[in-house]
Amino acid sequence: MKKTIAMFAVLLAMIIFITACGAGGNGKETIETGDKLKVALILPGKKDDVSFNQAMYEGMKVYAAENTEHIELKVVEQVYEVADIEPALLDFADQGYDVIFGHGFQFMEPLVKVAAKYPDIIFVLGTGYKSVDNSAVYDVHLQGGGYLMGVVAALATKTNKVGVVGGVDASEIYRGHEAFKMGARSINEAIDIQEIYTGDWTDTAGAKEAAIGMYDSGVDVIWHSGDGIGLGVVQAAKEKDKICLGNVADQNLLAPDNVLTGVVYVWKAVIEKIFSDINAGTFRGRDEGDRFYWITPANGGLTYAPFVDPKGMLTSEDIAIIEKTYKDLAADAIEMPDFEETRSAS
Repeated sequence: MKKTIAMFAVLLAMIIFITACGAGGNGKETIETGDKLKVALILPGKKDDVSFNQAMYEGMKVYAAENTEHIELKVVEQVYEVADIEPALLDFADQGYDVIFGHGFQFMEPLVKVAAKYPDIIFVLGTGYKSVDNSAVYDVHLQGGGYLMGVVAALATKTNKVGVVGGVDASEIYRGHEAFKMGARSINEAIDIQEIYTGDWTDTAGAKEAAIGMYDSGVDVIWHSGDGIGLGVVQAAKEKDKICLGNVADQNLLAPDNVLTGVVYVWKAVIEKIFSDINAGTFRGRDEGDRFYWITPANGGLTYAPFVDPKGMLTSEDIAIIEKTYKDLAADAIEMPDFEETRSAS
């Protein structure tokens, strides 16, 4: 009888232990340290585009290399068309991947649709504004980078004419452009600013033509807001021997005499936070307003490329102003409006 009671006690203790482990201690799911997450990264462009795709690819590869015991990473390139995105998401979901990243605004509608069908899988969207309980958005405070580039452009211009070229008029791009104008006018209220959206992220030819038109009209410094359109602006700067400012990655190698500096995205800053929340069981169940992971000047996710200035566009005093501006942005000491609210009200 004593033996039977002892065995029952051991069995009961095991049941309690297993139940406690399954509950994660706080009612939320956890990822055990020994588990290896199957992670998929779907890129809309090439992983070596010296722009939006490469920055995320490099950030994810660095994180995966530092966590080889916990991450199994698969990367797919050039899934750009919306019609191809949903099948790609479904394919990885059906293969049993644990975490799926869709790196681009065009992934938003397909991603939240597929995420609702696979509640046990975590989906992460690169820029956008929609999410469900098992998804979130990682995005860039491009207003910080845009403001800084506006300051650089206004200090560098010799003609008092600067420009900005964008692809799709999406939320983060709009914020960046409006902040660029604000930054430029903080240096010179009367500066002439030209702006064009090509309507497509990959329209290299259209962006090049737009930039050439700006340069021919007297603009001597142009900032662009990423992807294939950025390559078009760099090509135009090189062809016209003018100055441009890069975005997402250090693009000086594309035109060493013409890319003065540029915004640089360091996605690893949010990748680490995303996986930290997944492993801690705190990724899900957050309020709808807290579905975002941001790269900012404050967390080092948004910075700028070294200055390469063979044309002598900037003085040492100008560089000091730019450096102070970045420090002020990182300290949240520069007040900017909510550009989305301003747009909605107009």
